[in-house]
Amino acid sequence: MAALAAFVLAALAGGAVAQTVIPGLWDAGTLTRWGLPLTRLVMDMCATVTVGALLMATVLLPAGKDGLRPYAISYVRAASWSAAAWSVAAAANLVLTVSDVLGEPVGQVLSRNELRNYVGRLPQGTALLLVVLMSVMVAVLSRTTTTPGAAMGLLALAFFALLPPSLTGHSVSSANPEVAVTGVALHIAAVVPWVGGLAMLAWHALAGGGARAATDAGTTTLEIAAGRFSRMALWCYVAVGVSGLAIAVVSLPHPSGLYTTDYGRLMLVKTAAFVCLGYLGWIHRRHTLPAVAARKPRAFARLAAVESAMMAGTIGVAVALTRTAPPAVSGTESIAKSLLGYDLPPPLTVMRLVTLWRFDLFFAVLVVALGAAYLAGVMRLRRRGHHWQIGRTVCWFFGLVTIVIATMSGVATYSPILFSVHMAQHMVLAMLTPIFLVLAAPITLTVRALRPAAIKADRGPREWVLVILHSRAMKLITHPAVATIIFVASTYALYFTPLFEAAMRAHLGHIVMLISFLLSGGLFYWVLIGTDPAPHRLHYSDRILVLSVTVPFHAFLGISLMNSYGLASNWYNPLGRTWGPSYASDVHTGGSIAWAFGEIPTLIVLIAIVFQWLLQDRRPARSTASRPGSVSHEDEFNKENGGEKNGCGAPHPPRPELPYDGPHLCQEKHK
Repeated sequence: MAALAAFVLAALAGGAVAQTVIPGLWDAGTLTRWGLPLTRLVMDMCATVTVGALLMATVLLPAGKDGLRPYAISYVRAASWSAAAWSVAAAANLVLTVSDVLGEPVGQVLSRNELRNYVGRLPQGTALLLVVLMSVMVAVLSRTTTTPGAAMGLLALAFFALLPPSLTGHSVSSANPEVAVTGVALHIAAVVPWVGGLAMLAWHALAGGGARAATDAGTTTLEIAAGRFSRMALWCYVAVGVSGLAIAVVSLPHPSGLYTTDYGRLMLVKTAAFVCLGYLGWIHRRHTLPAVAARKPRAFARLAAVESAMMAGTIGVAVALTRTAPPAVSGTESIAKSLLGYDLPPPLTVMRLVTLWRFDLFFAVLVVALGAAYLAGVMRLRRRGHHWQIGRTVCWFFGLVTIVIATMSGVATYSPILFSVHMAQHMVLAMLTPIFLVLAAPITLTVRALRPAAIKADRGPREWVLVILHSRAMKLITHPAVATIIFVASTYALYFTPLFEAAMRAHLGHIVMLISFLLSGGLFYWVLIGTDPAPHRLHYSDRILVLSVTVPFHAFLGISLMNSYGLASNWYNPLGRTWGPSYASDVHTGGSIAWAFGEIPTLIVLIAIVFQWLLQDRRPARSTASRPGSVSHEDEFNKENGGEKNGCGAPHPPRPELPYDGPHLCQEKHK
């Protein structure tokens, strides 16, 4: 009710549903005008409940030895019903969206079969169709899920279903899509678990969750879940604030728009609600969490219910905001700016590559998060008195610096305009950056820095990392043959299919393309030179062989690109570039870069393999001469993993529910 009331007031105040119908123009009717945002509100609320219930079952509540505990399974079953309602609301919103775009009443759209003709053509229609399909999958699979891994998979699917509608709205046509698209995605990804998790916690307290003991020591499930949620909510609050500020900056051309436009005034209302929610969160940490520990769950439930109602009202205002047009930017827009999001830059020079930077919120957040997490892990190890090699830290941050240069410097500014610059960006992200990131041993640092779950048989962050590391899917993709095929074939599939042009036309597609470069390169170099434990470990001579096999494929790729004169021509030609080389010459240069650039990473990897090989050969001698009690790097990892070495050097599994296959398993089976 709070969400509905807030939506109605905001919609009337902002004029979202009070449009003036001009005679002679097509009008979708009152049903569409009101029904479209109302079904969107129901969608958002059902999605929030679905994510909150799955989050409660998999992350906030402790798991049992045999899987999810009965009360956690009840939340998964509840997610099934809310996901079903989510799919129905999305389907209704899909029909109303087509009606709104065509300017025809709903009955006319359905009678003329316009829905089937336009769903695939409209980005909003395609996005809503994806939501319907994914929410139906969550609803069906939640009926039988009883394991933490399956429930976590459903949570990931529900998270993914949140994004398509938000990424086809105002953010796509924003003056700065690099910030707007990422800001909206980050905003949704932070708000939904924050609101949904708190709502489920309030229900858990009211339903008697505070009286159920999760451990022999008598710690209640509400105390455990509230403590975990409090830590998560702080980060969600920060993410919501940062993303909301980014959205406001790119949506309002001038700060005066905050109080002179309906869009700005609604944003001020959201900001006020955000501040109030921060204050209520502080009260939670200061007063209600101690009350929960003292077995007084009602105090927590009352405050959580009030906070949940305020959050629901804020969601109602946000839905009204999606139907309120942001202030229009004055002036005419060139074709290049409509495609790129910015005007065509001046002719390319080395100095402009260094100075013409463009801020990209996604990669800025990614780099800051990865850098802060790595430093936190190193500092935690040092506080425990453990050593961490400085060279690994240097490698990690050097890799992050290359990401910043490739995605936000002049390289990123010119990469959508010149294929040669794009290819240089590709080579850096796929063949240079991953080398330094895998040499930094981030998985080993993560496992050593994170503490085991405090509750027996529970899965904390450390346990989830180990489960993923030892999963069948990880064993499959880290097989040297599979990793090599992914590394090589993904590049061919990108440039010799319509994927490349499609990725260049949308900022979200461009982000996915750049991330795929990092992931495919990281997977390949993890197999070759990674110092982290992996399901498959090649001998050093075999690593050199695998490296030598990939070199001809990259050479052939470069030669093929040098002769691909029609590559994404429908993207590059309309930009209207009047300086620099011709389109055909630029593509030829890009192919030459792909052909020649591979020699540098190959040399670095070859040196790393030879160096590791020499260290491996010298290790027995060092171990013999070392002082008593010293351990090797693998022994350190196994010790931190909770296992001990057996007779052949393979670690015994520390826990039955977390089998450890180890980097070097002997062929002999121990009884």
